[in-house]
Amino acid sequence: MTKERGRKWVEKVKVLGAGDMERVLRRIAVEIVERNKGLDKVILLGIQRRGVHLAARIRELFREEEKVKVPSGELDITLYRDDISVLADQPVVHSTSVPGDITGKRIILVDDVLFTGRTVRAALDAITDLGRPERVQLAVLVDRGHRELPIAADYV
Repeated sequence: MTKERGRKWVEKVKVLGAGDMERVLRRIAVEIVERNKGLDKVILLGIQRRGVHLAARIRELFREEEKVKVPSGELDITLYRDDISVLADQPVVHSTSVPGDITGKRIILVDDVLFTGRTVRAALDAITDLGRPERVQLAVLVDRGHRELPIAADYV
């Protein structure tokens, strides 16, 4: 399938199929369990919007495979962005919901794509306003590279 951009035709490329996506998320879930030696202090926080769906899928894998219900929530970083004035006159703010106190917990931030690192920087600022976790780790589906900030994903 193709679509026109300006006067050039661009080929659409399917990066991951449904089976690939399931396999990748399972691998990320297993790595989270291994690196944290269990899930006792883990809280999943999906970055609004697509990270929320991925965090929910990882949480379900924990429930199925580890028989553990991991607390999870949603994190909106809109008001923490350094380019908020460029985005829109009236930015759309989504919900933030965190399952209790995050102080002393291991936060797994979940997002779909890591590119410049600015979204993650904003998420770290938002987390700092909510408490002082023991550790923050980052899980992403795709790492595009081209970082503007010194940020790296723990799980890709």
